[in-house]
Amino acid sequence: MMLKWWNDIQFANPELFVLFAIVPLLILAYIIRLRKQKDAVKISSFSFLPAEENKIQQYLRHLPFTLTMVGISLLVITLARPQSSLSWQDVTTEGIDIIITMDISGSMLAEDLKPNRLEASKDVAVDFIENRPNDRIGLVTFSGESFTQSPLTTDHAVLKNLFKDVKHGMIEDGTAIGLGLATAVNRLKDSDAKSKVAILLTDGFNTSGSIPPLTAAEIAREFGVRTYTIGLGTNGMAPMPYKNGFGGTSYQNVEVKIDEKTMKEISQMTGGKYFRATNNRSLAAIYEEIDQLEKSKIEVTEYRKKKEEFFPFAVIAGFLFATQFLLINTIFKTIN
Repeated sequence: MMLKWWNDIQFANPELFVLFAIVPLLILAYIIRLRKQKDAVKISSFSFLPAEENKIQQYLRHLPFTLTMVGISLLVITLARPQSSLSWQDVTTEGIDIIITMDISGSMLAEDLKPNRLEASKDVAVDFIENRPNDRIGLVTFSGESFTQSPLTTDHAVLKNLFKDVKHGMIEDGTAIGLGLATAVNRLKDSDAKSKVAILLTDGFNTSGSIPPLTAAEIAREFGVRTYTIGLGTNGMAPMPYKNGFGGTSYQNVEVKIDEKTMKEISQMTGGKYFRATNNRSLAAIYEEIDQLEKSKIEVTEYRKKKEEFFPFAVIAGFLFATQFLLINTIFKTIN
């Protein structure tokens, strides 16, 4: 309890702590004086102590000086004006609703990102979720079709576990970009959040699905869903794994083809932004930028009242000085 109280203490004049330098100087002077002193200190009476306790008498002769040092230390603390503060806050948080829309088609197994595009995308998305505790976040996956892996939720622990289950082959292969975005918009359209966001990640062209990407973008714009698009894949060729005839895995280099034109149009139509991720580091940086662009709105009104806490220190210091004065003029009175 006392430790917690002391941790809450602040000082109005902390620069006065330099006065503590007086204490070691006085101690040094005291030690030098004792060494030079030829005669023992004569005390008027120690009748209250047993005769055999001479060592105690030797220690007690330093008591007035010790009281003085402690008193000076408390006086310095008093002059520094210790203060405690009582504070409270009114906090209003307006979360943002976000749907992460992730391509899980076969090309996401390419290993230009490590260990592959899909796993790298999952890892970075989980880090993004951990940094946004106030937002409702959901997950839509797509390849030849689209699927809602998780609706909007603030239970991020459950959401992160669902990310672990995402893998290629869950749904029919293909790349239905428009259908994936449309599913995300459907999950966001009834939201009353101040900001509704879709993060659309893919590594190819739209090859399937009944909804063209730009039609899905128009729907997103109508419902106020801002869409950030991410094109995933290195420039040039990327190693793609495939099963060989011997039951093992071989690799072939395939050309990276991303429909950047359409992705840019989607982001422009909806008020978002297009990004290109060519490696793990750039993908992480993209999510960090989106995180900064879509920070939750937190309004904080703080009230603070300070209370002076020097009085107890001053009282104890005064008591110690008074005790020291009485001791040196009574029990510890010396005869020169």
